[in-house]
Amino acid sequence: MTDPDDHARIAQQFIEAIPHARALGMRIEEIGAGRATISMPWAEHLVGDPRTGVIHGGVVSALMDTCCGAAVMAHPTNPRSTATIDLRIDYMRAATPGQRITARAECYHMTRSVAFLRAVALDEDEANPVAAATGAFTAER
Repeated sequence: MTDPDDHARIAQQFIEAIPHARALGMRIEEIGAGRATISMPWAEHLVGDPRTGVIHGGVVSALMDTCCGAAVMAHPTNPRSTATIDLRIDYMRAATPGQRITARAECYHMTRSVAFLRAVALDEDEANPVAAATGAFTAER
């Protein structure tokens, strides 16, 4: 089993290896034991509708997908790699323009080769989620 510092290092390397994660300014906030929290800043070039300033839904989905992958990589079974099998996202509302978006993911079940996850995306109104997701990811050991 890896220690928390190893989890953080592994997750940071995971994010740095994904070009779109770097381009979106993703930052690990918390990581460990099958859980991850990753945030990214609002940026004008990520807006989907210039009239409203609302960030594009694809950006939110990329954040949630990356956060789920980081949670798999931080699982105590120490997977060597992961890939998305399926990710269902329910968008509940538009993220508030100008606010940082944070995704939280947890791996709630792991088989020999598949990890099952839940995730949520939030802006500063943490009581009112922007999106929720469930997914299945490979867990190569």
